[in-house]
Amino acid sequence: MASRTSSLKFFSLLICSIAIVQMATAGDPDIITDFIAPPNGTVDGNFFTYTGFRVLVGGGPPPTAFKVLKATLAEFPSLNGQSVSYAVLQFPSGTTNPPHTHPRSAELLFLLGGTLEVGFVDTKNNLFTQTLQAGDLFVFPKGLAHFQYNADSQNPALAISAFGSANAGTVSIPSTLFATGIDDNVLAISFKTDVSTIQKLKAGLAAKP
Repeated sequence: MASRTSSLKFFSLLICSIAIVQMATAGDPDIITDFIAPPNGTVDGNFFTYTGFRVLVGGGPPPTAFKVLKATLAEFPSLNGQSVSYAVLQFPSGTTNPPHTHPRSAELLFLLGGTLEVGFVDTKNNLFTQTLQAGDLFVFPKGLAHFQYNADSQNPALAISAFGSANAGTVSIPSTLFATGIDDNVLAISFKTDVSTIQKLKAGLAAKP
């Protein structure tokens, strides 16, 4: 009887462990069809084609501020159920992609040109940084705060990021803290500063285009 009870406990623990691993590794929900057709049912090659990145090869003027071009579920509906998305990051000299997280996916960044200072902070508050050269890859683990910065005062940088979700999500840390109406006192106590400093930070963030 004791042996049977132990076996049942072991089996239950095994099932729970498998379930936890599955939840921890799950990304977008699996689909049971090849793809998810649009509501009107019209599917041809155009449905699987995204042209939003053509501006990158059209010879237009480079951006003067950090710019992101995205191909996610919102911009490219055929990604629904495919667990992939893409972004092109354009960094004029001296610009940054401020600290942020992607709650539903890791990010794999490929630097096409220029140099970038990148880094992320893990759940033990360890900071991992690197100076990337053109041709380098860097992975930002899922859900962790990270950043990219073009410290070159003369040259731009261009990077491509791939995600394991059609909708990885982006949570900007500066905007989340200082542009969502969190009480000034809460922030002042949390950052061990005064309310006037918090108000200046909020005003500065609101003044940026």
